[in-house]
Amino acid sequence: MNRARRNFCGGALAGTAALLLGAIDAQGKAPLKERIIQVTARKFQFTPSEIHIRQGETIVLEVTAIDFVHGFNVPGMHLRTDLVPGPATQIRIPTDKAGVFEFLCDNFCGSGHEEMHGKLIVT
Repeated sequence: MNRARRNFCGGALAGTAALLLGAIDAQGKAPLKERIIQVTARKFQFTPSEIHIRQGETIVLEVTAIDFVHGFNVPGMHLRTDLVPGPATQIRIPTDKAGVFEFLCDNFCGSGHEEMHGKLIVT
């Protein structure tokens, strides 16, 4: 086998292996890695309450409720889920639009409930 053909075959095999192993996507680009952000929900706060995200970034919030079945509602993104105490709830955040998106607890958790909110800031 001549050198040019051997180099082509080797490159094709490496590219196929990288595609199969997830190192590149079908368009030849490296896939975006998920960024996992840990969030804690407890009466009457989310920690952190301000989360900065780059537009197009792949984000998963892992929200752990400590003391109550809190709600997690992002009206501007049409996201809503209950947060049961114990295991973390994973929430994928769409980042296709830039902006400031308020999130809040929408399960009444006592006096101070109105203070349980935060912001997702997508730039």
